[in-house]
Amino acid sequence: MLNSSEKIIPQLAAQLLSAQRIVVMTGAGVSAESGISTFRDSEDSYWSQFDPMTLASLDGFSDNPQRVWHWYQWRRQQIALARPNPAHVGLAHLQRRLPLYLITQNVDGLHQQAGSQQVCELHGNIFINQCVSVSCNYREQHQDNASDLITCPQCQQAYLRPGVVWFGECLAAERLEAADLASRDCDLFLSMGTSAAVYPAAGFAALAKQSGAQIIEINPAATPLSEHADWVIRAPVGSVFERLMPLLS
Repeated sequence: MLNSSEKIIPQLAAQLLSAQRIVVMTGAGVSAESGISTFRDSEDSYWSQFDPMTLASLDGFSDNPQRVWHWYQWRRQQIALARPNPAHVGLAHLQRRLPLYLITQNVDGLHQQAGSQQVCELHGNIFINQCVSVSCNYREQHQDNASDLITCPQCQQAYLRPGVVWFGECLAAERLEAADLASRDCDLFLSMGTSAAVYPAAGFAALAKQSGAQIIEINPAATPLSEHADWVIRAPVGSVFERLMPLLS
């Protein structure tokens, strides 16, 4: 295992350029470098201010849809102030040049804003609205002026809700299957800015490892994945990409 050092960046560049199929999975740490608070930081997280079950669950929405909607509207406004950081920009550049499949646990859309295409958003996107009724498949792009609850224009019966995965809900089967297949088929797997503690996302690196892929973790702190990774880079993801990208240009 190699730890963070100036020597590892050129080796990472060489690994990327020689890989046949790359999978990158990003987590909240990447968004945090753009100023978006994570859910797990004890002092400044979103959840430290609220009971998550009242704001990010179907039961919470059913009990008080107006409260949940207004809270997510506040979150959208906060996220809209953020801009892609060097990690987002670098991944978009790599995706244009290399066979790279991007999986994210983030819901902020910053990867797409930076130019990434075909992002597998495991937990959905906060700027998409969908009908809360399971029998209705309506989805739409959120409008900035939609500050109040919206009745679904398709079924005319249920409210729209944020298009994110709430506590107690399953990930979308098609996204889960796509991420699973890509992880099993890659020869290089990068885990970036994620705690590697939330399943099923945390299991993708293990699937890649079982298939013979090299595992690289880029994260400031140790995670459950660290001891299983082939390389570990202990640094913020954005700073790694600032040093990496000139070697790939």
